[in-house]
Amino acid sequence: MVYLKLIRRTTLAFGVLAAALAVDFVTKWLILNVVMAPPRTIEIAPFFNLTLGFNTGVSFGMFRELFVDSPLVLAGIKMVIVAGLLVWAIRTVKPMETISLGLIAGGATGNVLDRMRQGAVTDFLDFHVGSWHWPAFNMADTMITIGVVLLITGAFWPVGSMTPVQKLPSGARH
Repeated sequence: MVYLKLIRRTTLAFGVLAAALAVDFVTKWLILNVVMAPPRTIEIAPFFNLTLGFNTGVSFGMFRELFVDSPLVLAGIKMVIVAGLLVWAIRTVKPMETISLGLIAGGATGNVLDRMRQGAVTDFLDFHVGSWHWPAFNMADTMITIGVVLLITGAFWPVGSMTPVQKLPSGARH
């Protein structure tokens, strides 16, 4: 029984990782090969554009100078983190935690593969207010964000918090 649960959690974690990775891969491929051929800014809404960019830093381009000459070092660090997230996802008893960790691991893996393949992460989602632009991001970043939100949300519902109320036989006292 324990092994069956372990197999289910492993399948769930890797399934969610694969789904997040697939969404990221397909959207980046479409952006690079179809939508942004040639590269340009496409206004979708007054607050949202599609704009092709390449991030050589960590999140939002931070620490760009540290890893610009050695993108594989950052990729290696992230893969160690992904491995840790997957171990956590498989060992937890909370399905929401397994799903959220799978999303985070899948998003991180998508960005690592970009970094290994081209030395930078492909970004294309550009939200803005007037001339102020949030740093461009991609679907891998979106999966990571959704995973973190689910992880935090799931922390408020501990396992077994919904225990059923037992009915006492009629005439019984407590």
